[in-house]
Amino acid sequence: MMATALEERVPPLAAGDKLTREEFLRRWEAQPQIKNAELLGGIGCMSAPVSVEHGDTDGDVGGWLWTYKAATPGTACGHNTTSFLLDDVPQPDLNLRILPEYGGGSWVEDRYLHGIPELLAEIARSSASYDLHVKLELYQAVKVPEYLVMLLFEREIRWHVLVNGRYQLLPPDPDGLWRSRMFPGLWLDGQALLAGDMQQVLARLQDGLRSPEHAQFVAELASRNAARGQR
Repeated sequence: MMATALEERVPPLAAGDKLTREEFLRRWEAQPQIKNAELLGGIGCMSAPVSVEHGDTDGDVGGWLWTYKAATPGTACGHNTTSFLLDDVPQPDLNLRILPEYGGGSWVEDRYLHGIPELLAEIARSSASYDLHVKLELYQAVKVPEYLVMLLFEREIRWHVLVNGRYQLLPPDPDGLWRSRMFPGLWLDGQALLAGDMQQVLARLQDGLRSPEHAQFVAELASRNAARGQR
């Protein structure tokens, strides 16, 4: 009986553990009190306590993405979603994706996100954070088309776009707005976001949502969905 009890015990999940994806998930699911954990490069990573600045910024970026999603049928967005990329299990702060029935590259399976979301976003303490190193390398390797990073210490936005398999920084346009390549109409007033001026952020986003490019994208998504239904 003692041997059976020992065999049934699941080892704890700890930062720095070298694990397979299956073992990482087994240990994590056995510890429901752990809300944020990632497997990066085969190493278990545990998030530090989340600061108010991080949480507020996450909420602001999430509100911007949610507003776009609400105006763009066929898209979805989420926070802290456990994702399967290669053999790793990152938990990006935010994602914006095209639903699979509308031609997107990701899908939900067994409660987790599989495949390649079109846009991922992270809130990073500084440029030294693993968000701009091991995570960036992972997202680049699996070809996530766009990767947005908010740097809290530097008060900086880095919007990466995939070009020939490598990330390049997307600069703002001459009017100061960033414009997504994957999601037409997803416009960002970065200076307003850094200043916490969400009224201005959402006003500029509404300009994008009224643009011909966004209307064309919505029609294209609807066409993809209709074509899929006719197969």
